[in-house]
Amino acid sequence: MDKLKQLESFVSVATRGSLTAAAKAEGVAPAIMGRRLDALEERLGVKLLVRTTRRMSLTHEGSAFLEDCQRLLVDFANAEASVSAGGVKASGHLRITAPAGFGRRHVAPLVPKFRELHADVTISLNLSDRVVDVAGEGFDCAVRVGEMPDSSLVSVRMADNRRLCVATPDYLKRHGTPQRPTDLAKFDCLTLSSDASQTRGWAFRVPRNAQGQQHEGAHAGTGVPRNAQGQQHEGVLTDAAGDGGFDVVHLKPGGPLDCSDGQVLHDWCMAGYGIAWRSTWEVEAEIAAGKLVAVLTEFDAPPNGIYAVFPQRKHLPLRVRLWIDFLKHHYRHPEFWASQPTAVP
Repeated sequence: MDKLKQLESFVSVATRGSLTAAAKAEGVAPAIMGRRLDALEERLGVKLLVRTTRRMSLTHEGSAFLEDCQRLLVDFANAEASVSAGGVKASGHLRITAPAGFGRRHVAPLVPKFRELHADVTISLNLSDRVVDVAGEGFDCAVRVGEMPDSSLVSVRMADNRRLCVATPDYLKRHGTPQRPTDLAKFDCLTLSSDASQTRGWAFRVPRNAQGQQHEGAHAGTGVPRNAQGQQHEGVLTDAAGDGGFDVVHLKPGGPLDCSDGQVLHDWCMAGYGIAWRSTWEVEAEIAAGKLVAVLTEFDAPPNGIYAVFPQRKHLPLRVRLWIDFLKHHYRHPEFWASQPTAVP
């Protein structure tokens, strides 16, 4: 206990910048704080603080030791809380960020529910479509959709996300249903404008033959257009990383309407203005309700992921671990996505 009290006193003095302030916070005399620091330095055999009549500063060793002490004290508090009569008990401030559209629909509703379980945690939710610098901007956790690039962040995959071509039943009744991807040229496709991030186009999976090449005349069965020389038309990209005898190709369909905002495209699609290529997290509830119909499903590209990402830390704060587990608990159930609100304010 004496060792723990020495560590607590050292952290208090170092963070407050003076013996007097630390002593006042604990309700003891400054001389007691001084004796604890002296005992700690003597036990370690190293100088942690340089003390003068005017100021107090950390030595190089003191700075490194302070970080370790803070982490140890947090872990100790979490360990005590986890076996307390009230069960797991997290505290502190949790800073979360997520993409705007996804966050409004699938993160924001869960935040107050999480806090109902952990009343000592306060939460800030940031919704932004820019790629937030999680560590640099002081966030504890980010929710991201899509493949994760190499990064210093730790990522936990919580659910799969697919992209689907969807339209209203009324639109398909009036215009017919595409049977293969190249049929999209005959339809009103609602696309992101050229200044948006979706630069590669809409992804589809098409089969290869036994020799590893796409079937001759593939346009007839798979929707991959070819010119007289058997080459793919300009605007169709093939990923080398096909699997299971398939390639992933990207088409850039056109249409009379485009927008840089995905939510607007979703609203236009719901209003019956054309076919849109949307994520399952955005349209699964509408499909389940019969308000939208998925088309070209046999050509769906492999799913990407929905991730929780956080800075690399040897000891993750309890509130962050519990938040990630809370998300995983909800996101792993298919009924969660189908039961979400079908309109986003």
